[in-house]
Amino acid sequence: MQAVVIGFHIFKLTKDPLALAFIGLCEAIPAISIALYGGYIADKSEKKVLLLKIFFGVLLASVVMLVFTSEQMHAYMPKTYILAIMYAMIFCIGLARGFFGPTTFSLMGQILPKKLYPNGATWSSSSWQMASILGPMTGGLIYGFYGITPVYIIIFLFISLSITCIFFLDKHYPNFIPKESIFESLKEGVQFVFKSKMMLGAMSLDLFSVFFGGAVALLPVFAEEILKVGSEGLGFMRAAASLGSVLTMLLMTRFSPMNRPWRNLLIAVTGFAISIICYGLSTSFYLTLFFLFCEGAFDSVSVIIRSTIMQLLTPDQMRGRVSAVNSMFIGSSNEIGAFESGLTAKLMRTVPAVVFGGSMTLGVAFVTYLKTKNLLPLTLSDIKPADKIEDQI
Repeated sequence: MQAVVIGFHIFKLTKDPLALAFIGLCEAIPAISIALYGGYIADKSEKKVLLLKIFFGVLLASVVMLVFTSEQMHAYMPKTYILAIMYAMIFCIGLARGFFGPTTFSLMGQILPKKLYPNGATWSSSSWQMASILGPMTGGLIYGFYGITPVYIIIFLFISLSITCIFFLDKHYPNFIPKESIFESLKEGVQFVFKSKMMLGAMSLDLFSVFFGGAVALLPVFAEEILKVGSEGLGFMRAAASLGSVLTMLLMTRFSPMNRPWRNLLIAVTGFAISIICYGLSTSFYLTLFFLFCEGAFDSVSVIIRSTIMQLLTPDQMRGRVSAVNSMFIGSSNEIGAFESGLTAKLMRTVPAVVFGGSMTLGVAFVTYLKTKNLLPLTLSDIKPADKIEDQI
């Protein structure tokens, strides 16, 4: 909900797609900068207390945005001040994300036995995508009919509910007690990732495909100026991609994509790229919803495969740091991709920018196919457990 109302509100204030680009940049810079340290802290900390600190920080940032986006503030405060405060709070949320990703990844590894990692990743991603369907759609509709303040009140209530849920978690103490310097600990996590050809390849593929395929960030422009469907239509457009994701993920609980994980990953990224190109060229609202649905469906396959590979290859004592490296590759690639899309839309207009991004993603998938043909026949059983890896796949 917060993502969709921030984007639409800032675009309505500025009428500038570059302003949307800076949303992604403000969140990505702190998330990437703090990621390795966040992974180190996640490995050596008790997860429940760390999650509480993270969510209270997000709650505080959301309260500030609730206050400064209200009509009363718009009446007394210049638009530039409001924008600066919103960007500052987005920056703070980015800092929280730098700790959140490694912490939840470590927690998942402690809760689930390894044989359930593929199914666990599917259900975890499905529940998140279900929220991504209801959130944008509800946020867009409430914003369209009642304004931004009621949306932020609901956001406040749901973040408070999340904090309440965290209190019911069992405590999970760390498997990692650092005996060397923080620099050596971080170096160990980075080296582990770069020695694993499959893990590094999956991260790189997703990084570049999402970087060039981040055209979903331009949905407010399509909703307001091209399709002319307003914030209500924007909510449905954001929900369409999430609906494609959650339905595909539910299907994958029965039909796993891990029979040929690398082959299926390349197919999914190719389908994602084609869907982005078609969405950019569409002038029909309903056709755009269909292409966004397909984009979400293909993206979900990539998410499941990548998550399972990471869980299987990562030792328990190194989960936070490996997840931190993953965050630097992928966790903020959506925001960096949003910046790239906003910048190219500013330079070459909106539709060419989306088509350009989809075409570059297609090129990335093709180059990756040429470079990694030896990984195509691999099955799930060929991915060795992390504790037995000497020279990884």
